[in-house]
Amino acid sequence: MANRKEERSSAAHKILTITGAVLCLILIPILIINITLIIKSYTNKDEVPKIGGICPLIVLTGSMEPEISSGDLIIVNQADPKDIKEGDIIAFFDPDGNGSSVLTHRVTEIINDNGKLSFKTKGDANNAEDRLAVTEDKLVGIYRSRIPGAGNVAMFMQTTLGLIICVVIPLILLIGYDILRRRRYERLNKQDTDALLAELNELKAQKASQEKTESKASGEEKPSVKEEEKPSDK
Repeated sequence: MANRKEERSSAAHKILTITGAVLCLILIPILIINITLIIKSYTNKDEVPKIGGICPLIVLTGSMEPEISSGDLIIVNQADPKDIKEGDIIAFFDPDGNGSSVLTHRVTEIINDNGKLSFKTKGDANNAEDRLAVTEDKLVGIYRSRIPGAGNVAMFMQTTLGLIICVVIPLILLIGYDILRRRRYERLNKQDTDALLAELNELKAQKASQEKTESKASGEEKPSVKEEEKPSDK
């Protein structure tokens, strides 16, 4: 029965450990990205926040489906305009927008006007090309990869409810689990210590009993000294 309880406890411990590790692997990078983006969006309002030349962007529309879907988190690398080729997917400040919105569309044509480059673009799911060409100063970078659905998670984590569910509650659970694990370890350690002390006391008692028995046996076997008879004076 004790062995079964220990096995169940060990299995539960492994499951909780794996679950905690998976949550950390998923949530911590997204949290770091979110915090970095929030800080840089305030410190550099005129630039897209970057991490070592890498721009994580959240896709809000389905204009690039099926290649990129709404709610995806995409990774865009800074690039030299001269390295852009037709067919590349680029991120850029929308020349037809408010000056701060960023689009991610495919390059359909490269225009070279006396060394000044601009790009005609189009969303894969759109029927027509974008109205205005993208000048090289509007280029943010070139699309490299995406994490499906991670953009929705990142946006949710920016809300109060998202921070509570995705950050506060997991932290409380991890701290609570660590406290319970430490208490369980201390309890098991105390049980082992008590068992060792009990065994030591038993050994001491056995040794004392054995010494007492040997001492008693030694006293019984000792011959009695008889007093020599003195000759009587006649």
